[in-house]
Amino acid sequence: MITDNVLVLNNVSKSFKKQSVLENLTIYFESGKIYGITGENGCGKTIILKILCGLMTPTKGEVIYNGKILKKQIDYLPSVGVIIENPGFFEELNAFDNLKILASFQNKINDKQIIEFINMLGLENSNKKIKNYSLGMKQRLGIAQAIMEDPDVLILDEFTSALDATGVALTHDLLRRFKEKGKIIVITSHSKHDIIALCDETFIVQDRGLIHV
Repeated sequence: MITDNVLVLNNVSKSFKKQSVLENLTIYFESGKIYGITGENGCGKTIILKILCGLMTPTKGEVIYNGKILKKQIDYLPSVGVIIENPGFFEELNAFDNLKILASFQNKINDKQIIEFINMLGLENSNKKIKNYSLGMKQRLGIAQAIMEDPDVLILDEFTSALDATGVALTHDLLRRFKEKGKIIVITSHSKHDIIALCDETFIVQDRGLIHV
């Protein structure tokens, strides 16, 4: 069942110690679309994602999800999967145990479903500790934890970094399937291939503002 959700970045600005980073950004994110945010290193892409999911508060403006203002009427987006910067895991545990701990907070999925997501991302359900994973394997596990509870909103920062060609193709396919289910998907990527292959709309962060491509 596809539900219509709307996430709005409404006239948002962000400053740090009076240094302006973002100014007057407005974007409407709708269900069933993939949105790409690109720009040079340090332009503020990751800050936008942190503001969208409630990890950072804007200096001015607001984030609105289905008519409710984030940090005023709701603390966090009620159904969201996030990868921002490097996914963090318990290094001494295996993939299943890491995902099991994360899943225990909301109890939306069972052990069988966790194993299905591990397999879906091309990872083995074994006792191999995360500290022995490659960067690409950790990235795949990060994607698994972001999508495993079937969130209505996906916010993914440089999600294909460290992935090989097989991992990129697998992840692209998963995101297209989530798009078909009516999810809101927001990605940042330095890869033109990610943006061209996936995005319905693209925004470039430049000179503290947005250019809609």
